[in-house]
Formats: sequence, structure tokens, C-alpha cells
Amino acid sequence: MTLALRVPEELSARVPAEQRGPGLDRDGVRLLVSRGTEVSHHGFRELPGLLRAGDLLVVNTSATLAAAVDGRVGDARVVVHFSTRGDDGRWAVELRDPDGRGTTRARAGGPKGTEVRLPGGARLVLEEPLSARGERLWWARVSGAEVPVVLREHGRAIRYSYTERDQPLSAYQTVFALASADGAGSAEMPSAARPFTARLVAELVSRGVQFAPVTLHTGVASAESHEPPYPERFSVPEASARLINAARAGDGRVLAVGTTAVRAVESAAGADGVVRARAGWTDLVVTPERGVRVVDGLLTGLHEPEASHLLMLEAVAGRAAIDRGYEAAVLGRYLWHEFGDVHLLLP
Repeated sequence: MTLALRVPEELSARVPAEQRGPGLDRDGVRLLVSRGTEVSHHGFRELPGLLRAGDLLVVNTSATLAAAVDGRVGDARVVVHFSTRGDDGRWAVELRDPDGRGTTRARAGGPKGTEVRLPGGARLVLEEPLSARGERLWWARVSGAEVPVVLREHGRAIRYSYTERDQPLSAYQTVFALASADGAGSAEMPSAARPFTARLVAELVSRGVQFAPVTLHTGVASAESHEPPYPERFSVPEASARLINAARAGDGRVLAVGTTAVRAVESAAGADGVVRARAGWTDLVVTPERGVRVVDGLLTGLHEPEASHLLMLEAVAGRAAIDRGYEAAVLGRYLWHEFGDVHLLLP
């Protein structure tokens, strides 16, 4: 799915909401609500009044990693984006070229055997492409240091060219983020949950809205070519599976917070629509043809018109609703990307 619209460059959110004016918090973003092709405009703080007792929000607890690390290939400077930790101790990585503005541009992948010198004496060697589809991401082995230590001591959050400046890693953590014991996490923030504050979560709970935590460690997005998502590690715990099934058995709606939460919960759902506790890797790509088995609605950021995520949105809400919502978002001057406004798709 590609939307037939152009998003003006000035609609990119360049800094987090709380830096856009005095007295603002993370929840100071706008909320576009789509019910089919009907749209309405709200502030995110109005969310509790738009949901109802018995609704269940599925939230991703993956913490964002300081996944960008400077390195050198020979005399050339590169930036390594650490994407996904494999079960064999290797990491899927993307090598990028610094662009002189504090961000990066795409670089040809490989070749096999390429060695990158990392800070602190660590070395990274590219071993094989992650996928036959392309050579953007490679499996690499790191020696001389543990990757979580390298990220903690020398890494920073991955940043794209539409943002104004580097931000502390805390700006990329959601209120639901939990550190993983093995150092795994998301290369990029599960950003749909970013506008939630502890105060807003408490208000939702007081109104009878429930939360089901799941985990999906998201890899590095293809900023230029908008490839479908690669396999990612996920976990749906038993308690969350029970909550989801109970909501579906009653009159509650299962609303995913972010496309990562959709991928996780749909990966744990059987053909009968029952969610069972699961953990491991998922290669599920949610498309309109596959449809959704569990999720009734979705809270998500605004995606580029060519992004592969839009197929998932279409699977949840239908093509007409997405077309109408995005048209309203451009006309209403909503802000795009991880620090931007959000879109609630309700049944």
C-alpha cells in the first residue's frame, strides 16, 4: 500500500513534544481519531474519555537501546546501527556513512569479512547478509567487548535527518520500557507509546481500562527503501494472553499501542483467534490479505506514505479509513515520526 499524498517536510517533528513549549509534557501531542472514514481531532490527554471500561491496551515493554556507535573501516568513518541480537551471540547490524550533520546516510552493505574497529578496542566482522532480499543488514560477530557494554559506554540513540539534534536516551524510552536482563532491546523506540505519562496511565486504570504488556524488540527500520519487517524477538506472557482472551470474550476492545504490539499479539494468536503464551522469533507480516485475528483497533504514529507499516494499518482499519485519516492529518498539519502526533484507529 502506498498513499497517494505528499507529506510536507515541515510536518516532521524535529524535537520531542516536551521541548516544543513551556509547560508541555510528552502527552502534549495531538490525537487524530478514525472510526471508519469519520475523523475527529483531539489532544492526547483526551484519550481516557475516548476509551471505555473493559477496553484493553496492549503495550510493548521493550526498552530502546543506545544502538548507534561510531567506528572505522580502514581510515573511513562509519556509524554502526546495532539492530537485533541473535540466539548465537551475533548481532544484525547496518553500516551507515556519517553525513556531517550528526545523522547518517545509506551505505552499500558488506562485503563479507569487512572489519569495523569500535571504541574501547572492540572489533566487529561482517559474516553474512541477514536476508536474501538485500545486503542492508548483516550478521556480525563482535570481539574484544560485550555488545551491551559497548552500547552503554559508547552508543547513542539512532537519529534520523529530520530531527534537529541528538537527544538523551531517556527521550527515546516509553513509560512502559523495562530493561532486559540479556541486554536485548529495540534499536528504535516503540514510539506509539511515547505520549503516555504515568499520570495518564493512572487515569486510564481508574476508568477501568486495562493494560496487557508484551515484548517485541524492534530492529532498525529501512529509512530509505521501506522494506517489510525482518524477524524479531517477541514474548507474550501467560498473564497477558489471559487478559486479551478475557477482553475478547466480554465486550472489551483489544487496542494495540503500536505496530510492534500488533505483530507480537498476532504472532501468538492461533487460527481460532485464541492468544497463547509464546516467546521466540516472529517473521509474521500483517497484511490486508492475512488480516488480524485479535486486534480491534490501533494507536500508532503517522508513517511515511510508502512505509510497509501501512499494510498493517489497512489490515486493522481498511484502506478507506487510512486514506481519509492521512488526508485529514496533512490538512490538519499533524506532525510525523517518533516525536510527532498519533492516530487512534477505532472499530
